[in-house]
Order: sequence, then C-alpha cells, then structure tokens
Amino acid sequence: MSRTDDIRIREQQTLVPPRQLKSDIPLSTRQEQVVADARNEIEAVISGRDSRLLMIVGPCSVHDPDSARVYAERLARLREEVAGEILIVMRVYFEKPRTRLGWRGLILDPHLDGSYDIHTGLRLARELLRDISDMGVPAGTEVLDPIVPQYLSDFISWASIGARTTESQTHREMASGLSMPVGFKNGTEGSLDVAVNAMASSSQAHSFIGIDQEGRTCVLRTAGNAACHLILRGGRGGPNYHEEDVDEAAVVLRAASLPEAVVVDCSHGNSRKNHSRQRVVLRSILRQRHDGSTVVRGCMLESNLEPGSQPLSSELKPGVSITDACIGWDETVELVRAAASAEAGRGIRVASV
Repeated sequence: MSRTDDIRIREQQTLVPPRQLKSDIPLSTRQEQVVADARNEIEAVISGRDSRLLMIVGPCSVHDPDSARVYAERLARLREEVAGEILIVMRVYFEKPRTRLGWRGLILDPHLDGSYDIHTGLRLARELLRDISDMGVPAGTEVLDPIVPQYLSDFISWASIGARTTESQTHREMASGLSMPVGFKNGTEGSLDVAVNAMASSSQAHSFIGIDQEGRTCVLRTAGNAACHLILRGGRGGPNYHEEDVDEAAVVLRAASLPEAVVVDCSHGNSRKNHSRQRVVLRSILRQRHDGSTVVRGCMLESNLEPGSQPLSSELKPGVSITDACIGWDETVELVRAAASAEAGRGIRVASV
C-alpha cells in the first residue's frame, strides 16, 4: 500500500508541554512585577501618556547566554541612570528569520552546529529571561514561531513582528492574543501598508489553531491587541527615518484610524546595514523630537559587548555578534547618555502612568 502522509518527515520528537517548562523555571512574584510594570510603561510611552523615549537596546541575536547576562547587568545600571528620560528594554532575540539559509537562533539551534536541540534551546531561553528579569531589566523579542510564546511570553514585556512575517495571517492572529505591546515592521521593500494592515487586523479578535499550556492542540480565541504600533526599519528603497518619512507614516496611520506613533529601527535598512551609522539615525530621531515631533515614540539599537560581527566557527569571541554587526558597549553608553541629555533638553517632564 502506498503512503500519502508524512512522506518527507524523518523524525518526530515530543516537546515538553509549556506548563512543565514553566514549572521547572517559574516566574517569581518579583519577576512578574518587572514584566507587568514594563508593559504598562511601554504602553504609556506608545500612547503618549509618558513622554520618555522608548529604547529597545541589545544584541542582534543571543547566541551566548553568559555574554547576554553580562550585557544585562551593565544595561541594568545604565537603565537606572537614564530612567527619567529614557525607558530601556533589552533586546533579547532568540529566533532569526532567514531569506535562504543560516543559523536560526538560540531556541532552534542552541549548540550552533545544526543539531536543532530545541528542548535545550527553549530551556536556555527561559533561564536567560528569568535571570534578566531578576536584574530588573524588561526583555523584548521578535516572535517568529507561533508555538514559542506559550513557553516564554510571561517573561516578555515587548514583542515585534519582523518585516518578513508582518504580512503573515498567522502572525497577525498570534499578535492579537499576545499579552504585551507589539510592534510591526514595515515590509522588506519598504511598504507601510503591510504593517498598517497588520496592526488593524491584530487589534481585532481572532480565532485560530494553537496549543494550550498542556501542549494540546486547541482553538484559541483572542480579544485583539490594542497596543500595536508601527516600526520603521527602512527597505530596499532606502531609509525611512527622516522627517518626511515620519510625516508620511503619521498620515498613513491617521487614515487607518490608528495611533500616530512609530518606533524607528536604527539598524537594518535605516543604517544601510552599517552598524556604525546607527548613531546617524538616532541623531535624526532626537532632532525631530526636539523640534516638536510627537510621532516618534521609540527606537531600536543593535548593540553588543563588543563591536562588529564574526562568522560562526568553533572559536568564537565572547560578546561579538554572529548575525548582524552591532555597536559595542562603549558606544552604546555614549549614545544612550546623549539621548537622555537631548530628551532632558526638550523640557518635558515624564507624565504619570
């Protein structure tokens, strides 16, 4: 008898249910408060009730949890230093979408060798998020696989949907049920319509197939996510962080009856994939805000302990990205402090949340 099912499936492995992993690595009361407070603060910034600048700062991707912990310890001190003007969230990205092939992130390939030990990847990711929360630092991440949030989302304060997946119905449905604010990036070619349509869709209720905390397949019915916002990341046509680009984004958002608020990604298309140009993008954002713009509510910086990037090999230097090149820690401190100084010069006090 000929087979018609699972012809190309080589192996199936049963994952630990989300509830079990959460029991093994629980969220403490203090950690829960860190996450809840940060979500409220981020929503207040995006809505304009808090006038601070949101900065999502951290590695392009996490491949070495120990280096990420060192980074988080440093960021915790810097976060406290600039808290009056800047709301810092650590970028903790565990999944990497690929145009073709390449390393797909700590969760999928924690050993960096193509072995795809996802059991270990999920555990390492949750342990790292626990430790970062212990330091009082909120975490933000890109949500790629629709199953992964059931394992990690209780530790996440902010999430993004990437340029490659913003148009995906699956990701729009997922975002409608996520418990934190979600930013949608414009498409890889630069189109805003894709992200704006995604925001409008995700703000509404959806029903779709997923898993519950026991790992069982179920129908998930969501309430819709009102805390969605637009991320400008540039595209094939060039950067889109300039004043005229931000004004255009505001017009498009207004026409769609969506909040006129954007987060600018200082990397990717906006820096023309040159990590050293992130400061140029940040400078423009700060000038726009100083000149009275209320549309730009936040920005993203790709930053690591050491500048640049390195190829994936058996001898990796600690604190250096293996994906996109990042600015180093010294430059990160310089830029964050400059941003805090510029924000203080606007003469606007932080509103009560």
